[in-house]
Amino acid sequence: MTAPAQVTVHDPTLRDGQHAVRHQLDREQIRAYAAAVDAAGVPVVEVGHGNGLGASSLQVGHGRLSDDEMLATAREALTRSRLAALMLPGWATTADLHTAIRHGVDIVRVAAHCTEATVTERHLGVIRELGAEAHGVLLMSHMTSPGDLAEQCPLMAGYGAQAVCVFDSAGHYLPADVTERITAITAAVHVPVAFHGHNNLGMAVANSVAAVQAGARTIDACARGFGAGAGNTQLEVLVAVLERYGHRTGIDLRRLADAADLAEKTLMPAPPVIDSTSLASGLAGVFSGFKRPVLAAAEQEGVHPWDIFAELGRRRAIAGQEDLIPDVARTLAEQRASR
Repeated sequence: MTAPAQVTVHDPTLRDGQHAVRHQLDREQIRAYAAAVDAAGVPVVEVGHGNGLGASSLQVGHGRLSDDEMLATAREALTRSRLAALMLPGWATTADLHTAIRHGVDIVRVAAHCTEATVTERHLGVIRELGAEAHGVLLMSHMTSPGDLAEQCPLMAGYGAQAVCVFDSAGHYLPADVTERITAITAAVHVPVAFHGHNNLGMAVANSVAAVQAGARTIDACARGFGAGAGNTQLEVLVAVLERYGHRTGIDLRRLADAADLAEKTLMPAPPVIDSTSLASGLAGVFSGFKRPVLAAAEQEGVHPWDIFAELGRRRAIAGQEDLIPDVARTLAEQRASR
């Protein structure tokens, strides 16, 4: 019988969680949480604006702190954990990479839409040249087939990615979907594979376990599930479940639970829940971070948010296309008025 695998837990609470608070975490919030999970032995802590390096803007929201301030604060608090950052080509530049790595970032993830791995080539190469660990990420991975993912991931590995990760950005997967995709990817690459889940259908922990069982060796999770919409895989629950399966994480679960309690008290107005809007997002396969603008547009135009999500799903909308939401709401309102 094969022994249960070692699993590396990657904690983006201080990056993905920013979506839930309009990117307004302050220095003390970042410092205190980073110190708590460092003490618990969480291997990797990801920090930044919700959309990554260089993303603070009118389009997706201005952050309370600059990238420099967030990374410097976290770096000072982390004595054991590795510091990670996310970047999306088009928002971040090579200058942002130089600055992040100068602030002590150990791992930079370069993210692209699930069919556009080629846009990561330059930045993955720069990260390697600067001496940091480079990872490739495919967003909205449910929008293409397992076979396509198994073709895109080797491209990133060829560009220098030392690990590849697929995001269930819309919380759309069921465990069988994850198993099929991770199995295809692990057969296609010779670097570690990671999985990042969202909880719109209540399946994030189950999907993460399915990913491990299919060969993923890094799993993303956030304290109390802190994140956009219905939130992410819940960190402290994931670690407990992995322990039940016999997987080693190297994390002190009791201290991690304390860190999660701290996160609930100091980072978030309330823990994420699967409300009807988040459910609609998951069913439609639409990015979880669209929740707030969809609700605002629905109220403005007097249409149902489920109809907006359904139309966004039909149009295959992706993160960064927030400007599409008001247009969809107006179109639906006009269609209703003309009937």
